[in-house]
Amino acid sequence: MEQIYTFGNYLKNKFGCKVYKVGVNISGFTCPNIDGTVAKGGCTFCENDSFSASTGQTQELKGFYLNLNSKSNPNLDKQLQQLEFQFNAISKKQREKYGAEKFLVYFQSFTNTYAPFETLKALYDKALSFDNVVGLSIGTRSDSITEETLEYLAELSKTKEIWIEFGIQSVFDETLEKINRGHNSKNIKEWILKAKSKGLNVCGHLIFGLPDESKEMMLETAKQAYEWGIDSVKYHPLYIVKKTALANDFIRGKFTPIAEDDYLDVLVKSITMKPKNISVQRVTAGIDDDSLLSPDWCRDKNSQIKKINSALAPLKLKY
Repeated sequence: MEQIYTFGNYLKNKFGCKVYKVGVNISGFTCPNIDGTVAKGGCTFCENDSFSASTGQTQELKGFYLNLNSKSNPNLDKQLQQLEFQFNAISKKQREKYGAEKFLVYFQSFTNTYAPFETLKALYDKALSFDNVVGLSIGTRSDSITEETLEYLAELSKTKEIWIEFGIQSVFDETLEKINRGHNSKNIKEWILKAKSKGLNVCGHLIFGLPDESKEMMLETAKQAYEWGIDSVKYHPLYIVKKTALANDFIRGKFTPIAEDDYLDVLVKSITMKPKNISVQRVTAGIDDDSLLSPDWCRDKNSQIKKINSALAPLKLKY
């Protein structure tokens, strides 16, 4: 059996030790299709409250939101404190439980380039100052990053491991419109190519099972994302949680989530057509709590991984 080239493999090969991503959620970040800049309400599958910046131990700054045009940030010091607290707590657990030795700080929730450059620079620099941090991974949208931020990240990448994670989701504009994404596929391609031209590492997020998409459309999204030169990929099935526009469609019988067998089929085909140099960071997603409406197979990640490996086995591959 040949193991699929994972992000963990990539990091182990590069740094010679266990490198873990420390996911942090900083108050004040939102999205342009939530705050009304390009749309309202967020993507149809997104439950905005689930992106709470609070870890249960740090105080969330309620009612405080930044965007690219914010003139000031009165809460920067508090954001920096949140960042440090979360990093220390999570990295400690990763060291003790998993033997992690080095870390990437992962700016995870919402759109983590959607703030004034001075705020971003302060947060990124602070994250890189922590012990045993070798770099950053920054989750964002292609319509929410500036040339100035891209140039700065490119400069950091000369000495640090810098990744940008773009939500591609689909390359079909009709799908992006249906999910209220707020930008088109041309915008995604443009900014991925810009990031690559500056020598940055790019991870692309792909969602299989979006409204009215055929398997052929899902595979075309993967094909084009690979052609754009992404370095790593996350594959997600679309699952439905409460308090979302998609949940309303599901309840009214207007949307049916992807079946597990169909997801496995598209996933395996996407993996086998993937260039070998592209690492895999995620092969599935889900949630096991009362917020999940459907599909039920997204509750148990361990079961999903077993079935994914069973589907890969005839190809002599494993995850």
